[in-house]
Amino acid sequence: MNTIRKTALNISHGLDRMAGFIAIIALTVLVGAVLLQVVARYLFASPPSWTEELARYAMIWAGLIGATMSFKRRFDPALFASDGSSNKMMAVLTGTIQSAVVIIYLTPILWFCFFGPGNNPARGFLLRHSRTMTDTLGFSTIWVAIAAPIMIVIILIHVLARWAGDGNETARSVTPASPASADT
Repeated sequence: MNTIRKTALNISHGLDRMAGFIAIIALTVLVGAVLLQVVARYLFASPPSWTEELARYAMIWAGLIGATMSFKRRFDPALFASDGSSNKMMAVLTGTIQSAVVIIYLTPILWFCFFGPGNNPARGFLLRHSRTMTDTLGFSTIWVAIAAPIMIVIILIHVLARWAGDGNETARSVTPASPASADT
């Protein structure tokens, strides 16, 4: 049982590190495209048409992958706030409700990424995107749309990791140091 727990935690931590790397790349591309667009617009009065589209797609990736990082660190909106002094039963109950809300919300979205109305795979979100191209960049929009199911799968893995005991270590590791203990 301890091996399964450690495996779930290691996968969750590994995915979080990978998400951080992808988010940094997406934010760099986003800022670079916007800066190029601003410079080209105001200095040369001729912005490239592809910069707005590139910035939009980078923002989608940064936002969805950033959502997984927020969830991992418990910076996501929560229905119940715990001050740590509540009893064990209340902690289990609130954790169960939080997990249920996440699973109930994300599972149908993941389903419809692959299956459309009437469980028809041809009408699924990803398959429809595989047949459309971006306006100016010239690649399939599936490369943008794939961020949604990736985000959902990562968050569902983080839910499993929370139940494997990931809640307390993550919350402590990202809590800023108090002014008294900060290095000066």
